[in-house]
Amino acid sequence: MNYYYLLLLAILFEVCGTTCMKLSDGFSKLTPSILIFVFYAISFFFFTLALKGLDVSIAYAIWAGLGTAFITVIGIFWFREPSSAFRLISLAFVVMGVIGLHLSDRVA
Repeated sequence: MNYYYLLLLAILFEVCGTTCMKLSDGFSKLTPSILIFVFYAISFFFFTLALKGLDVSIAYAIWAGLGTAFITVIGIFWFREPSSAFRLISLAFVVMGVIGLHLSDRVA
């Protein structure tokens, strides 16, 4: 089993849960409010399965880093949050860090 696929599913469901946080408008909208918990539960399920084959330090860093990157992109394009060169460069550093952590398994 490829544990990175499970990790990717965990990341995608976490991103869906975080997006629903924004859509819930402070828990004032029922459906997105419920979906927060549904998506996070599914995310933790897949993350737990991924940890059977991945180091927790690497998996969590990838989970948090890529989740942050995806949410930043969603914020910019879907929620029309401001973007700037500094924000995009910072996002590139997050992605480079995730790639570096992934590659560290092969170098070490």
